[in-house]
Amino acid sequence: MLQQRGVSFGATASFVGTMRDFNEGDPVRKMVLEHYPGMTERHLELIVETARRRWKFLDALVIHRTGEVEPGDPIVLVAVWTAHRGAAFDACREMIEALKSEAPLWKKETLDDGERWVEKNTSGY
Repeated sequence: MLQQRGVSFGATASFVGTMRDFNEGDPVRKMVLEHYPGMTERHLELIVETARRRWKFLDALVIHRTGEVEPGDPIVLVAVWTAHRGAAFDACREMIEALKSEAPLWKKETLDDGERWVEKNTSGY
C-alpha cells in the first residue's frame, strides 16, 4: 500500500492502451469487449500476484474496459509503484503482456463490411 506521509516509492510506471482504427490491415469502426464478470477480475488479480512474485513493487493497478469502444478510446490501464524505475518498467510491461495474452476478454470488431471476432492479439514487441 502506498504511504500517505512518507514517500516509500520513487518510481511510477504506467501504460494506457488505446483502441486503434485498424487491425490486420482493415479499418475498424468500433469494437465490443466482452468478459465473464468475476472470472476476468480474478484473472487480473492473478496477473498482479504473479508479477509481484518476480518484481518488488509496492502497489499496482490494472483496469480493462468492457463494452463498446471507439477508436481513440482508452481501453486498458496498468500502473506500478516501486522504489526504483527498473522494477516499475519491468513489472508494468510484464503485466500488460500477460493481460494481452492470457486475460479472458473477447473482442468483436465492426469493419466497413461486417463484424469479426479478434482471434489473437498483436505482439507488444
